This record gives sequence, structure tokens and C-alpha cells, in this order.
Amino acid sequence: MSVSRILAEKGHEVQTIQPHRTLAEAAAILSERKIGAAVVTGADGAVLGILSERDIVRALAQNGANALDEPVSRRMTAKVTTCSAALSIESAMEIMTTGKFRHLPVVQDGRLAGIISIGDVVKRHIEKIEAETRAMRDYISMA
Repeated sequence: MSVSRILAEKGHEVQTIQPHRTLAEAAAILSERKIGAAVVTGADGAVLGILSERDIVRALAQNGANALDEPVSRRMTAKVTTCSAALSIESAMEIMTTGKFRHLPVVQDGRLAGIISIGDVVKRHIEKIEAETRAMRDYISMA
């Protein structure tokens, strides 16, 4: 199974935020949408970074409530790891586990095409294992 299958099931919508917005605005968006990260994009839609709940928590730990007035660009992760829709879920899981992050933007033809989370990947991985288990039980019961 590939990332494209996950996107086909969950959709291609990505919550984006501009780099000049404040951390308070970003926190409100993440809370309202019940998501863990937003992709930071420029006026042209180019991926500039990603801002996660962890980034906001770290900013608060360092600067207290004053951090909420900081621009997203100051706290975002600028070096964003992305993937293509053709990537296997096993490879996506490995990338996220190795990089210790939970969100992976999907880029196709230089454009943001979606985002997957570790939860999306684990859910599909479990479904695959369960299907293989059912197939094996069916095979054994027919033998």
C-alpha cells in the first residue's frame, strides 16, 4: 500500500498557515481543526516549513506566554521532510520513526498534495497485517 491510497481515503486537504501569523493564531487553528500540525506556505503555495504542537509547546517552555505573539516563521521547522504519493507506507513509517516526527507532507510535481500522520500510516499497516492474517487463516482452514 502506498501514500496515495491513504490520501485517496482521507483526502488531500492540508491545513496551511502563513509564516507571519502568530503562534497564538496557529494554536487556535490546530485546536479548532483537532490536528497536530500545519504546513507553513508562502504566497505562492511553496512549502516553507511545518509547525507542530510540539513546536508551540517548546516555544512556551522557553518564553512563556509571550511566545504566543511570535511569528510562526520563528518556531517552525524549516527543513521539512516530504514524500511522494508513490512512497510505500512501510517507508513512510520508517522515515517518520527515524526523524522522530508525526506528520509528513506529500508533494507531487512540486506542489503540496496532502499530508499524512503516523496515525494514518499505523492504521493502514494494521489493516494490512489483519488482512494477511485472515488470508492465512482461510488458507489453513481450506488445507
